[in-house]
Amino acid sequence: MTLDDIRAGGKAQLARALARIEAAPDAPDVVALLTQAYEAPVARVVGMTGPPGVGKSTLMNALIGGWRGQGRRVGCIAVDPSSRRSGGALLGDRTRLATDPEDQDIFVRSMAARDRLGGLAALTVSSMVLMRALFDVVLIETVGVGQSETDVVGVADTVLFCVQPGSGDSLQFMKAGIAEIPHVVVVTKADMGPAANRARADVKGALSLADHRDGWDIPVLLVSSLRKEGVDELLQVIDRHHDWMNQAGRLQAARHAQAESWLEEAVRERFGREGVRRAGDLRLAPDESPFGRLAAVTERLSA
Repeated sequence: MTLDDIRAGGKAQLARALARIEAAPDAPDVVALLTQAYEAPVARVVGMTGPPGVGKSTLMNALIGGWRGQGRRVGCIAVDPSSRRSGGALLGDRTRLATDPEDQDIFVRSMAARDRLGGLAALTVSSMVLMRALFDVVLIETVGVGQSETDVVGVADTVLFCVQPGSGDSLQFMKAGIAEIPHVVVVTKADMGPAANRARADVKGALSLADHRDGWDIPVLLVSSLRKEGVDELLQVIDRHHDWMNQAGRLQAARHAQAESWLEEAVRERFGREGVRRAGDLRLAPDESPFGRLAAVTERLSA
């Protein structure tokens, strides 16, 4: 299966490809497909994270509608809590998204977090890389996170952190692990009025204490997804951050660092810390696929 095959087959073929990746991640055809996708990125990747109940799925709906209104093709990965019995997605975000199933330019994939504690599923990176080669925007919604789950930084070009007014989220945001990850902070449920304004002020205060060395001034936006207030401004800010990332090689450098981190983590998951040591130098050459490299390392360490 190639990218052209998936494009020709539409959403059904993409679903089959993702199922194949999950069933046989080390198969030669899967490695070849992911390498092809890694070498041909098209989409910008937006990660959305925040505490449970903050309104991420509602915001996801609003963003999808905004991008589709601009004529952009959108792929979504929604990471859900897991069933303890089956290991599958417990809530299934697809049931909460008001998307048109006949629209071939929207694709939503639910994934179970299972035993991963960073807010993402084990297959998120592989799925993102494939979808990044097929859509204009890939939106990743993490499972509800708390104070230190920051895996979304390893897959997204732009990270949105959602804060809910009157819930104490703004205080939790002052924890260093969370405060350092977002490129944009979204105060959801802005129709709550004074509580939303207080939350925005609290977050701005917390940001002033965080160490941001990359030069990007983090916006804090008030958004009411149900009323569609602030959504257009959020879309513009996401575009602005993408344009900023494309300057001075920032985007390419960030994605290369993400690939190296994913490769090391994948080796550690399979072979432990000793495996990472035995694998030696896991740095990637420019434009080198981490999937092909992982297959080679796995073959060598397994032998």
